[in-house]
Amino acid sequence: MNQSVTPWWQTRVYVVLLIILAGAPFWWPAVPPLVDLPGHMGRYQVQLEIGSNPFFREYFDFQWSLIANLGIDLLVQIFGPLIGLETTIKAVVIAIPMITVAGLLLIAREAHGRLPATAAFVLPLSIGYPLHFGFVNFSLSMGLALLAFGWWMRLDRLGKNRLRIALFVPISISIWIVHIYGWGLLGLLVGAYEWHRTGWRRTFHAVVRCLPLALPLLMMIIWRGDASGSTSGWFKIIAKLIWLLAALRDEQYHFDIASVVTLLILPILCMGYGWWHQRRGFSTLLALATALIAVAYLCIPRLLLGSAFADMRLTPFLLAIWVLTAKPKIFSRDVQYIFATLGLAFFLLRTGMTTEHLVRLDRDFTAQLEALPHIPRNRRIFAQINLPCQRSWASSRMDHLSSMATVRRGAFVNDQWDMPGAQLLRIHHPQIKTWTKDPTQIARPNECPQPQGNTYDQAMREFPRYAYDYLWLIDFTPDMLPQHDPTLTLIWQGQKSGALYRIGSATQASDTPTGKAPRTSQ
Repeated sequence: MNQSVTPWWQTRVYVVLLIILAGAPFWWPAVPPLVDLPGHMGRYQVQLEIGSNPFFREYFDFQWSLIANLGIDLLVQIFGPLIGLETTIKAVVIAIPMITVAGLLLIAREAHGRLPATAAFVLPLSIGYPLHFGFVNFSLSMGLALLAFGWWMRLDRLGKNRLRIALFVPISISIWIVHIYGWGLLGLLVGAYEWHRTGWRRTFHAVVRCLPLALPLLMMIIWRGDASGSTSGWFKIIAKLIWLLAALRDEQYHFDIASVVTLLILPILCMGYGWWHQRRGFSTLLALATALIAVAYLCIPRLLLGSAFADMRLTPFLLAIWVLTAKPKIFSRDVQYIFATLGLAFFLLRTGMTTEHLVRLDRDFTAQLEALPHIPRNRRIFAQINLPCQRSWASSRMDHLSSMATVRRGAFVNDQWDMPGAQLLRIHHPQIKTWTKDPTQIARPNECPQPQGNTYDQAMREFPRYAYDYLWLIDFTPDMLPQHDPTLTLIWQGQKSGALYRIGSATQASDTPTGKAPRTSQ
């Protein structure tokens, strides 16, 4: 093979195609089927309309303040009035894996001097389990952090240190505002780079070079002034190993696990071959970065200041930097060609499978959302979403689908989060304090031990019917629907599952906009 010809995996056309294809799984779904995303979309709708919608003001408070979790919230505020909320969300979700892939490829290029043949292996991690779970602000910030780190290395290579300092003060602040995790990852990566560059004997000098990223430390004092969330779940090593294996969790258990194992082994193959031939088969810079991220992963608790799965979120990015440590250029060009071909095939296979799965989930979402045209605007909806006792490897992802009633019908639904210090929305139903927020929308089978949420039977017995106008049962099969209940009138029933009832004993919100005077039963 001619050594002077640029291999195809290092061409710009190839890189651009990879970046474009990264967003392909989200091209089709009208509502990206990510677990928490519909709930966030409900919050975004309230933020857009609360100033002009008295119904929303009756049930919600929303006050802007500086917190490290505002990425898509701010984008919605800018673009939502121009192109619509749902279009904005779809565009941003498509962009998240594209930004992440661009960042990973830039890091690989700068760390290795040229794009390694194994680079495509890492790209499926751009749609890892945290994104499937709907942690969209987090995922956006992590993608931006990867891209920023690649740019940090490039500016240093070009000797543009003053420009780098001037740019990275606002860049670090912006990433922190999107989500604090992105700023943290950027700090770890830049810290590893500068420490690797100066050596451990000049650690202080490395710290000084990282100071352009430090201003958010002062901003955190302001942000966490009203935080009330708890912190727990320290050093659960077995759980952390399980979460690492679940970094690509989507639908196919064995394939997802095998994919992660493949990525774990890939750098080891390069290291072993290099050791055998007395050559370095890995990037010492990225190996150091992997070590720092691994330490952070071990130290982060499961529940951090009220935010669940705080440690799990880091796993795709820990694994991504680990995979990028591999240095396949120690192999012959023919072997590199094999690596590049297998890497591309791996990326295309996982992208295709993810796309097909999301298309099927979109059909399921659409079938349940057919209930919405039957609901007048500005109503109070009590939702129950049928979920099993424990989340299976592949889930329906309908945990917050009921918030689409807020997005499309301006409804109050009992599935929003109320997390002081972590988001800006507050809930205050004028009649009741319970059965108003997440996780009361989650309905579990009666046999569930200590369910997160409530059992369906418990909800049907205890929820205050006078405080709601409609009961929306999501993903309930016909045999699970209520029978002979005089307080419920069936309005809509799905072909396979789902039903909508008007609550006959409830006051219609249109009759009493304040919702304070329940209708007298006849």
